[in-house]
Amino acid sequence: MSDIAIRIENLGKRYRYGGVAPLSANFRADLTEWARGLFARGDHRPKTIDHRLPATPSSEKSSVSSLKSGVSRDDEWFWALRDINLEIRRGEVVGIIGRNGAGKSTLLKILSRITPPTTGKITYHGRIASLLEVGTGFHRELTGRENIYLNGSILGMKRAEIAKKFDEIVAFAEVEKFIDTPVKFYSSGMYVRLAFAVAAHLDTDIMLVDEVLAVGDMSFQQKCLGKMGQVASTGRTVLFVSHNMNAVAQLCGRAILLEAGRTKHDDTASSVISTYLESTGAEARVDLNNCQHSGAQGFARLRQLELLDKDRKPTTFFIMNEPFVARITFECLKRTTNVEVGVKIFGRNRQRIHLLTSSWEGLHADLDAGTHVFEVVMPHILVFPGTYLVGTWITREMESVDDEVLEATTFTVLKGNVTGHPTWMERYNIGGTEVYAPSQWRIIGSD
Repeated sequence: MSDIAIRIENLGKRYRYGGVAPLSANFRADLTEWARGLFARGDHRPKTIDHRLPATPSSEKSSVSSLKSGVSRDDEWFWALRDINLEIRRGEVVGIIGRNGAGKSTLLKILSRITPPTTGKITYHGRIASLLEVGTGFHRELTGRENIYLNGSILGMKRAEIAKKFDEIVAFAEVEKFIDTPVKFYSSGMYVRLAFAVAAHLDTDIMLVDEVLAVGDMSFQQKCLGKMGQVASTGRTVLFVSHNMNAVAQLCGRAILLEAGRTKHDDTASSVISTYLESTGAEARVDLNNCQHSGAQGFARLRQLELLDKDRKPTTFFIMNEPFVARITFECLKRTTNVEVGVKIFGRNRQRIHLLTSSWEGLHADLDAGTHVFEVVMPHILVFPGTYLVGTWITREMESVDDEVLEATTFTVLKGNVTGHPTWMERYNIGGTEVYAPSQWRIIGSD
């Protein structure tokens, strides 16, 4: 038996930009490939998909010849993936990360045989279960029960085998009362819980998961992470696409960074995450002129918000218990006294969890007309791992806000060290609490 679960060679996927390809060259091929893949998923034998770029009509040759680096005109093709070469070993848990549009979801759709590649060769060893965006994998008119058996049948499982897993699937998904209801009436949370439970519990060798943690509450997200860890411990292969760096670091030993459809970095999860975080610096510098403002704007105008790490490098990722730095650039339209600048941090449901104000720290500024920069440092950012919203404002002390941007940008907090010990705080962040409060504990007596 091969040690390789998936081998990808010279994989590419192109789409028509600003135009519609002929039916025979696009939709029909995709539909045929999907049908073939659907009924082959129960087959344990190694499967190979080999695609070569179709002959290019003379009318398109000049267009295609300019595809060396993306798109140049609306009627040309663009490559969503290009020159992907990977080997995924049995039992590996691999994170696929990158910005929106990098090609992550396209890669998983090709591996799931939902859409075919344009070029390249893929060899599989084992049966595949995939959980992509909400809305795929189930027949909306069928009940939850019927969809469980349908998915098991597609994977080549016998009815008795599915029945052994049935109660466990339903309990994990927490849909006992609705199992005989058509899934078209499910909420998005119910739908994804059942879809994940089916993918995780049925008998497969390879599991492909795309942003399952984007739907559902924190408790279910942690439940999913725990189950994927169990799946990996049994020797099954997991490919996990996510923007949640905490989840990737917690679950994956290896990660792959995609950028503009190509593999940029393939290494340990910690190394690849570091590369990705370094590349996000530009997003940490926000031009507030392009944001929604409120306030009188009588004496000042907010211009820029920049988030920085402890080394004063732009970032949108912070480590729990390490410094959080924000710089606010603004313009005074005239000489103004008692200027106050502030930063607000919001958690889930836009609830404010931190308020940082210059005047509270004794900075009472009298400023001339012109551009000024204030910097605020939170020595220890003590919030649980997760994603937070940040805004800023400017006013005169004890007066109404003169200019405010409530939704400037978001940042992510990763797990770190608190009191000298690594934290796994994300597993406790399930009851609505987002701020970590240090405390001291000791045993003062026992009976």
